[in-house]
Amino acid sequence: MQTLLNRVQAAHTLLCVGLDPVGDDAQVARRLAEVIDQTSDYAAAFKPNLAFFLSRENGVQLLRETVQRVPEGIPVILDGKFGDIANTADHYARFAYDVIGADGVTVNPYMGDDAIVPFARPGKLVFALAKTSNKPTHSLQDVALTRGGSLADCAARVARQLDEQHGGIGLVVGATNPEAVARLRALCPEQWFLVPGVGAQGGDLAATLRAGLRPDGTGLLINTSRALWQATDAAAAARELVEQMNQLRPVTV
Repeated sequence: MQTLLNRVQAAHTLLCVGLDPVGDDAQVARRLAEVIDQTSDYAAAFKPNLAFFLSRENGVQLLRETVQRVPEGIPVILDGKFGDIANTADHYARFAYDVIGADGVTVNPYMGDDAIVPFARPGKLVFALAKTSNKPTHSLQDVALTRGGSLADCAARVARQLDEQHGGIGLVVGATNPEAVARLRALCPEQWFLVPGVGAQGGDLAATLRAGLRPDGTGLLINTSRALWQATDAAAAARELVEQMNQLRPVTV
């Protein structure tokens, strides 16, 4: 997490550039290079979505080339939402870190500690799903527990406890429910949140920042994918987003 914090402070940005490539192979390879090159000055991290690469015949090689293109010092979070028992999770971790060269991953914590700990290598980032952006209210995540709180709250507590033991473990918290962002921030005051849902999914940027920022103006990675992929000038679009964020948070220059 220190590498991430260093990047956030050096570039004065909370922007996570999502890479969800669509189009034919030639178009995608060209556009991936353009988006990375044009947004690198404004990116706190890049987040390639594994599914958009695995659906291509050359997907693994394209993903490796994409990760290698990201400038040194900018973390790459492989969005695979991995979630399996320890032995299988260990192989997924080898794929993400040793084969692809990612600096972090997203994981589904439904299987508990076994699904998270194998990814918690020193110097790596792990973001465990807590409250996702696909629905403001969720049939599973919002289930109330008899001891209080929701299943999403329980997932957040598990991730917080594992972070205290292993380090480098944050949460995925969607921007489509700012109230949930605020609640989870209260439960996990120190952890980093990877925040999808701003933009095409309708998440409110200002409300999300108010709900989730730590007192030092960090602690959130605001992910944007389609708005940058579809932009005529990805650099200008990224710069505008960063400026909007920085107007809403304390920034030390």
